Amino acid sequence: MKKKAGLLLSLTLAASTILGACGNADKNTADNKSGGDTKKAGSFKVGMVTDTGGVDDKSFNQSAWEGLKKFGGDNSLKENEGYRYLQSEKEADYLPNLTKFAESNYNLTYGIGFLMADAVGKVADQFPKNNFAIVDMVVDKKNVASITFSENEGSFLVGVVAALTTKSNKVGFIGGVESDLIKKFEYGFKAGVASVNPSIQVVSQYAGDFNKPEKGTQLASTMYGQGVDVIYHAAGGTGNGVFTEAKNRKKKGENVWVIGVDRDQHQEGMPENVTLTSMVKRVDVAVEQVSKQAMEGNFPAGKVVTFGLKENGVGIAPTTDNVSKDALAKVDEFQKKILAGELKVPATEADYKTFEASLKK
Repeated sequence: MKKKAGLLLSLTLAASTILGACGNADKNTADNKSGGDTKKAGSFKVGMVTDTGGVDDKSFNQSAWEGLKKFGGDNSLKENEGYRYLQSEKEADYLPNLTKFAESNYNLTYGIGFLMADAVGKVADQFPKNNFAIVDMVVDKKNVASITFSENEGSFLVGVVAALTTKSNKVGFIGGVESDLIKKFEYGFKAGVASVNPSIQVVSQYAGDFNKPEKGTQLASTMYGQGVDVIYHAAGGTGNGVFTEAKNRKKKGENVWVIGVDRDQHQEGMPENVTLTSMVKRVDVAVEQVSKQAMEGNFPAGKVVTFGLKENGVGIAPTTDNVSKDALAKVDEFQKKILAGELKVPATEADYKTFEASLKK
């Protein structure tokens, strides 16, 4: 019996050695679901490709990078070895940057922003054994996780704040690139405003770019000049120009406000203190969570992962110094209704028209 047991043990060890050697021989055979055999933090590598706004846009890309840095720090990964980013200067950089990570056998590569959808789809086809994730768009590939948010829900809440703050009964919305995604911000915001006071006018404009602060300044100047006193921007780096215009006007004695987006942008309004609140979109939490799932072998390949109010993926920024107690109470009231399913926030023009009609009944 002892000889048989010893023989059995030897065979088992030999098989394990052979299997281990096979795994090391082909580093490209990462399983779509688990991220292969590189689940341990020491050998896990995750990359992130920004859109043209850059990693320091004080908004969307920066939030994603903060989430990746936290994941790296929590798992003892070294920057530029275990995790890193590549910045895209132009749209043509998307595919080459994504490809660099795939060719370097990164376990997971992020495309940050819906503008990268085509590039992520192409690289996913070219590297079917690698894992990819895209933020703000659905790419229907077996090796891609699509991370989306209920931006309309968070935008609804800051719309409530805008409606309870405006003195002119005229508020504004400035979007980056006009798209279904940014329309979710716009119509959620408009619905929040209308829920408080349907007579408040909402002026909407699009910059056509997420990285043109000067365009943001121009659009904000026109809006404030027309009597708008609160502007909500969903424009990435372009939104920095909205803050610039608001601060310049505040210096001259005008009482105007900006509602930030993606991160708590309270600091962007200083020292003139023009940030009313921000619609926080926790891209950092999403990136951190999906990276953790990939490392642990539970990567949501081929799935759509949505972060809304229920998942703490969107909401009002923690800095509430400039928000009245009445507004905060109203936000809490509406948030409970959304969570309870009593209120469905519109995300499209058609949805908004139905919602608007319901307010008149």
